[in-house]
Amino acid sequence: KVEPILAGPMADTQYILPNDIGVSSLDCREAFRLLSPTERLYAHHLSRAAWYGGLAVLLQTSPEAPYIYALLSRLFRAQDPDQLRQHALAEGLTEEEYQAFLVYAAGVYSNMGNYKSFGDTKFVPNLPKEKLERVILGSKAAQQHPEEVRGLWQTCGELMFSLESRLRHLGLGKEGITTYFSGNCTMEDAKLAQDFLDSQNLSAYNTRLFKEVDQDGKPHYEVRLASVLGTEPSLDTEMTSKLKSYEFQGSDFRVTRGDYAPILQKVVEHLEKAKTYAANSHQEQMLAQYIESFTQGSIEAHKKGSRFWIQDKGPIVESYIGFIESYRDPFGSRGEFEGFVAMVNKAMSAKFEWLVASAEQLLKELPWPPAFEKDKFLTPDFTSLDVLTFAGSGIPAGINIPNYDDLRQTEGFKNVSLGNVLAVAYATQREKLTFLEEDDKDLYIRWKGPSFDVQVGLHELLGHGSGKLFVQDEKGAFNFDQETVINPETGEQIQSWYRSGETWDSKFSTIASSYEECRAESVGLYLCLNPQVLEIFGFEGADAEDVIYVNWLNMVRAGLLALEFYTPEATSWRQAHMQARFVILRVLLEAGEGLVSVTPTTGSDGRPDARVRLDRSKIRSVGKPALERFLRRLQVLKSTGDVAGGRALYEGYAAVTDAPPECFLSLRDTVLLRKESRKLIVQPNTRLEGSEVQLLEYEASAAGLIQSFSERFPEDGPELEEILTQLASADARFWKRPCEAPSGQA
Repeated sequence: KVEPILAGPMADTQYILPNDIGVSSLDCREAFRLLSPTERLYAHHLSRAAWYGGLAVLLQTSPEAPYIYALLSRLFRAQDPDQLRQHALAEGLTEEEYQAFLVYAAGVYSNMGNYKSFGDTKFVPNLPKEKLERVILGSKAAQQHPEEVRGLWQTCGELMFSLESRLRHLGLGKEGITTYFSGNCTMEDAKLAQDFLDSQNLSAYNTRLFKEVDQDGKPHYEVRLASVLGTEPSLDTEMTSKLKSYEFQGSDFRVTRGDYAPILQKVVEHLEKAKTYAANSHQEQMLAQYIESFTQGSIEAHKKGSRFWIQDKGPIVESYIGFIESYRDPFGSRGEFEGFVAMVNKAMSAKFEWLVASAEQLLKELPWPPAFEKDKFLTPDFTSLDVLTFAGSGIPAGINIPNYDDLRQTEGFKNVSLGNVLAVAYATQREKLTFLEEDDKDLYIRWKGPSFDVQVGLHELLGHGSGKLFVQDEKGAFNFDQETVINPETGEQIQSWYRSGETWDSKFSTIASSYEECRAESVGLYLCLNPQVLEIFGFEGADAEDVIYVNWLNMVRAGLLALEFYTPEATSWRQAHMQARFVILRVLLEAGEGLVSVTPTTGSDGRPDARVRLDRSKIRSVGKPALERFLRRLQVLKSTGDVAGGRALYEGYAAVTDAPPECFLSLRDTVLLRKESRKLIVQPNTRLEGSEVQLLEYEASAAGLIQSFSERFPEDGPELEEILTQLASADARFWKRPCEAPSGQA
C-alpha cells in the first residue's frame, strides 16, 4: 500500500526544518590570521579539494539530491535570497513560506542532500508545492535557462516533497532509500557483496553496489570504485588486476571504477596544488598517496597516505580527506566522502597533550585485563582545532582517525577535538533546555561546555584509542597467547578471534559503528570520575564534582533525546551515536537504587513532558560498578570478535519497548513533540586574490548559508551542476520503480 504523500504545511514536523532553526557561524578568523602566507595557500587548496569532493555526497545520498542541488544553485546564482524574496512575495508567498524555502535550501546545502546527516531522516519544504513551483518557474534563472530549470524541476519536484513511507529514511530494500546500492538490493545482497570483497581483499570504503537481474533471473553485480580513471588502459597498478569479472558463490561480480570521476579530477588538481605549499615531506608524501588513491580507486594508497598523515605530528594546518565514515551506509561498510581543513588551537591542545602523556597510566584504570589492551599504546597526536572547512554531510565535534583497524592497531591514530564546532554546540538557551529539573538547568548551562571538553577528550583518545582485537594473520600466527589469555567473562581460554582480512566493521557490520561509539562514550563517563583527569582540564574540588555530575546528567538526557532517532515501524535506530547513548541510559537505569529515573509529566503548556533525574550521591557507588561490568563485556566481545554475543548484549539494551516504568515507546512521542532541530552551521570561503588568500565570512542565517554556497564555486558552478546531473542521470535507472517509465529528462 502506498501511504498518502503529505507535503506542505500538513507535513509531520519530523520531516521539516522549522523556520526558527538555529543557525551559527563557524568562527576561525583569529586562527586563520595567525597562518603564514604559505600556510594559507596550503589551507586554501586543501579547502578547495574538500569542497569539490563533498559534492560526491549528493550522489551518495538519494537519487534526487544532485538535481535539487543543481536547481537551488541555479536559482540563487541568478538572484540572491533578497532579490528572490521580492519575486516570491509578488507570486503570492507569505514571508513565512519564503523563509521556509530558504531554510529548506540551507538544509540541503549543509546536509549535502535532502536527508539529515544526523538521523538520516528526509526533510521536505514546509510550503505548498504549487507555490514553490511558481517561484521556480517564474524566477530569473528560469527566464535565462527555461529548458534546464523546467527540466530540473520536473526531475526532482515530486521527490522533493514526497513522504511515501519508503522515502522517509535512508535504508536498504524496503527499509528506505540509499544510493550506495541500486534500489533492488537487499541486506542479503549487501552481505554477499561483503563476502566477495573480503575474498578479494578489497575494501568497501570507496565502492557502491549495483545489481541487475538477467532474463533467467540470475543476478549480476557491479562493484564500482570511486576514481578519476575509468576503463581506459592504464599503467599496471595493484588496482588494474582487480578490474575484471568474477564468479562468486553462483553469482557474477564485476569490479569497475570511475565513480564520481569528474568530481575527483577536481579534487586531485587541488591536492597537486596544495603539495607545492606542504610544510614537510610527510605532507608531500601523504598528498601524493591521496592523489594516487583518488586517481586509481585504491584504498591501499589511501592507507599509505594515512600512514604519512599519522607521522605528520602537530602540523599547523591539519586536514584529512577521503571516503571515511561508514555511518550512512545501511550495511555499515561504505565510506561517505569528507574533507576537512583546520588550524591548531594552542591553549586547548596543551591540555590534550597532558592527557596523552597520562594515557598509559589511565588505560590501566579501564576494567579489562591487560591482555585485552594493545601491546603498546601508540602515542597519538591530540590537538584542538578550529575548523576552516568541513565538507561532507555534517560536522562532528571530535574525530579519531584513520578508521583502518590494521593501522590503528599497529601504526596509531590521531585525535582531534574541533574547538569552534564545540563552541557552537555548547551555546544553549535556558528556555530550550528540555527534560531537566529546574534546579539542574543553571548548573547544566554553566558546566555543559567544560564537561563536554572532558568527555570528547576521553571519548576520542581513550575510548576509540583503547582495546585490542585478537587476530590470526594469513600465516596462522596469533597476536595473543592462546595458552594463557583467559576470557574474564567465562573463565576459559579464548574461543574466537578475527581471521586474516576480517575487520571490526566487516564482522559486526550493522551494529559496528554504534557499538564502538557506545564503548567510547562509556569510557568517557568512567574515566571522568578520575581526579587526575579533571585536574588536567583545570577542575578541582566542588567544580570537579559539578563537571562529573553534568557530564553524567548530559548523557542521561541524551539517552532520552535519542528516541527521536528510533523508528518503531522498522524497529531500528537511524543514528549510531544516539543509539549508543540510549543504551547507556538503559544500563544506568538497570543499576537501580534510584541512580537514574525518567518520569513522564505534564508541562506548563498542558502537553506531555518528562523529567530525567540523576542522584549525584550515587554516581560512584552505584553508577561506576554498573558501567564497569558493562564496559568489560563490551570490550571482551569486541576483542574476541564474538558477533553473536555482541549482538545479543547490544541489541538487548537497544530495544525500545513500552515496558513500565519508563514506557520508552510512549515517551518517544513526547521527545518528538519537544525536539529541537540541530543547528545549521555557516562556513567561510577562502578566495585566492593574486597570491594572497582572503577569508570570506557570512552572516549566521539561512540566507547567509545560501550565499556561502553561491560563492563557493565562482569559476565553475554551472559546469559542476552539469557534471552532477549527468552522473545522476547515468545511473537513474537503478532507482526507477517498475511502474515508472524511464524519464527522458536529465
